[in-house]
Amino acid sequence: MSAAIPRDLPPPPMRAGHLTVAELIDLYMQRYEGRDMTRPHRAAWWREKLGQVRLQDLTEDHVHATLETLAESRSRYYAGRDADGRRIFKARKDKVSPATVNRHAAALAAIITWAIKRRVAPAGFVHPCRTIERRPENNERTRFLSDDERERLLQACKASTWPRLYALVLMALTTGARKGELMGLHWSDLDLERAEARVAMTKNGEPRVLPLVPTLVAELQRFKAGPKCRVFASPRDACKPFAFEGQFARALEAAKVRDFTPHCLRHSCASMLAMNGASLLEIADVLGHRQLQVTKRYAHHSTGHKAALVNRILGTVN
Repeated sequence: MSAAIPRDLPPPPMRAGHLTVAELIDLYMQRYEGRDMTRPHRAAWWREKLGQVRLQDLTEDHVHATLETLAESRSRYYAGRDADGRRIFKARKDKVSPATVNRHAAALAAIITWAIKRRVAPAGFVHPCRTIERRPENNERTRFLSDDERERLLQACKASTWPRLYALVLMALTTGARKGELMGLHWSDLDLERAEARVAMTKNGEPRVLPLVPTLVAELQRFKAGPKCRVFASPRDACKPFAFEGQFARALEAAKVRDFTPHCLRHSCASMLAMNGASLLEIADVLGHRQLQVTKRYAHHSTGHKAALVNRILGTVN
């Protein structure tokens, strides 16, 4: 369910090239109806970097230079909160990934496109993201859990101080849903009697139904709340998702699972399906892939099943 726009908001100003990027972002976020939970974070990042530049002065050079700086910086991860409740981020050894740079560029592009369509931008304004090249992403890395790693991680999640971590990880492993899809779920999206969860808007812009395995349904029953509450809610505000990254990192450490991210749970789901005989078409359906080409990265996991299929049907041909 997308956030409702307050009815008392006035229409955005027309041809307001004098607005700073910070003011434009504020206008945009006040009216944002999307389900991308990373949009506020990335918009705030652009606000910090280019907030004082006026819209009419914003060029591709501003965008290019800012993204170049981002690409050379070290990636960070959420590590909990300090004694005053402030979020703590720690730096990794690696630089920010090309995918992260592309997502930041896409966020600003969406904001500028909105400004052009709503006539906030000056007449004849040239989109400053139009010539920004998308960076190649290495999507071939498909880190997935071994059987032993999966067992250790699930046990560590059960011992987490955040009681919903086990349900979250189990849901990611058994549905292949993306992190944003899971954290965006409200209890109104779940039908535990039918063992289904409905994702109203996915990354591909289409709704998707997630079948829920019995173990997961039983675990979710423990936390069921009002329809407007998040399924994986913050203990402080049931309407907001919980920033679980710190808890997940601690579970990985306890389970001695290395080089693993929340998105790898999606890879693990696909790999388990492939190694147990699911076709690429079936895996694509579970993951919500619109193009089968994207699913082919898991093809090598199903080699044994493919060989058995060929031998069973064609083995007598001579």
